[in-house]
Amino acid sequence: MPVVSHHSAALFACLIVTLCVSTASAAEPVDVVFNAKHDGTVQRYVVILPDDFDVEKPQSVLIALHGHGSDRWQFVKDGRGECKAARDAASKHKLIFVSPDYRAKTSWMGPAAEADVVQIIEELKAKCRVNKVIVSGGSMGGTAALTFAALHPDLVDGVVSMNGTANLVEYDQFQGAIAASFGGTKAEKPDEYKKRSAELHLDRLTMPVACTTGGKDRAVPPDSVLRMAEALKAKERPVKLIHRPEGGHSTNYADATEAFEFVVAEVVKAK
Repeated sequence: MPVVSHHSAALFACLIVTLCVSTASAAEPVDVVFNAKHDGTVQRYVVILPDDFDVEKPQSVLIALHGHGSDRWQFVKDGRGECKAARDAASKHKLIFVSPDYRAKTSWMGPAAEADVVQIIEELKAKCRVNKVIVSGGSMGGTAALTFAALHPDLVDGVVSMNGTANLVEYDQFQGAIAASFGGTKAEKPDEYKKRSAELHLDRLTMPVACTTGGKDRAVPPDSVLRMAEALKAKERPVKLIHRPEGGHSTNYADATEAFEFVVAEVVKAK
C-alpha cells in the first residue's frame, strides 16, 4: 500500500493530482502522512478513491472513524459488518473513502482529533471539488461522528453512527482514555464533556442522521442515542434509527448497509 507524506499545501496538491490521474491508484488504499496544524505532530489517514475518479467533477467524501483500541486501518481492512458496509457504500456510490487515525487508539474526538479531521476535510476541499461530506464510525467512532457533526455542522452533510453514545456527560466507561483526550475529567472539564455530547446540541444536528444500537450493549449503552433519535424525529429531522433490543455492541452488515443507504440517499436528495 503506497505511503505518501505531505508537509505543505503544495505537496498535498501533488498527492491529489497523482491519485487523480493514476488509474492504478483508484480503489487502492493510500496511507497519507501529514503535519497537524493543531500541534505540529505527524498524523495519518488512509484514502481510497473511487474507480472512475475525475478531479474535474464534484466529489463526495465518506469519512470512517475507527473504534477504541484500533486505528485508521480498521475500516479499510476489517471484515466485520459495519466496516465492510462502509467500504461497500463508498464503492457503490463512488465516494472518496477516508479513514483517519484521529489521534489513534483512544481518541474519543477530543480537541486534537477534532482539529485533525477539520484539517483533512479542508485540505480535501481545497484540492478536489468536494461538495458533500458524510461522517461515520462504530463504537468510539460512532460517538466521534456524532460529536464532530455537533461541533461542525457546517462541514458535515450526513452522519452514520453505529453503537456510539450521544452523551459523554453520563457515559461512564473508558474514563481514563476520555480524560486524556479531553484534557481532564468530568469534574475538571465539565464544559468539554457537554460540548462534545451530541444529545445536548440537537439544534446543530440538522443533517441526515442514521444510528444503530443494541439493547444489550454494555460497552456503550444505547439510551442516549435512543433519546436523541426520538428528539430529532420530533423536530422532523431526517433520522433513521435501527435498534435491535437483543443486539449487543456490534452492527451487522445488513443494518449497517441500511444506515449508509439512508444517509447517502438523503444527502443526494439534498443536492
